[in-house]
Amino acid sequence: MVKSRRRKLLVEGAGDRADLSAECRKGFKRLFEKAGIQGVLPRVVPCGSRRAAFDSFCHELANAGPDDMIMLLVDSEAPMISEDPWEHVKLREGDGWDQPAGATSEHLHLMVEVMEAWFLADPDALERLFKKGFRREALPARADIEKVAKLDVYRALQSATRDTKSGPYGKGPHSFKVLAEVDPKKLEAASPWALRLFQALANA
Repeated sequence: MVKSRRRKLLVEGAGDRADLSAECRKGFKRLFEKAGIQGVLPRVVPCGSRRAAFDSFCHELANAGPDDMIMLLVDSEAPMISEDPWEHVKLREGDGWDQPAGATSEHLHLMVEVMEAWFLADPDALERLFKKGFRREALPARADIEKVAKLDVYRALQSATRDTKSGPYGKGPHSFKVLAEVDPKKLEAASPWALRLFQALANA
């Protein structure tokens, strides 16, 4: 019997809550579908903390077959130290991760500095979700979304949504719902790291 090929994307986030894990999977699936990624989409596996995601990735990779596709997606959590993602997580204070045996740069993908920075590429998606009272002008008017500091991203989102019925923005109740609304074309134009992820999935 031929063993089927495994396609997994282990992601930071969602914690131990089943409802958030389901929203996480749904949000990424919708984003990848809109990005036009053909074939079988990877199984998105929410892992909670970034360390838990890394540990799960190491386990999966060590037990992967030659045709399996195992990838890790985490926040960079800080300005990029290196263009090599493995060097970044090795040198970043708080990580110190060694590149696992058999892993290449194509196995590791980053959401610089935090997933919510992706939302800044598509204010229309935020406005569709939050509706009346949304303040677009509170968002940073800049194309280089990957260089917006983590705290500035959260402050901007909370300021833009504080007067809406479902606001202010909160990571648990809103993050993956917004992700499902994001236009991947706008995202890949504003984030080279997002484009890198889409290309890796399309070519896997």
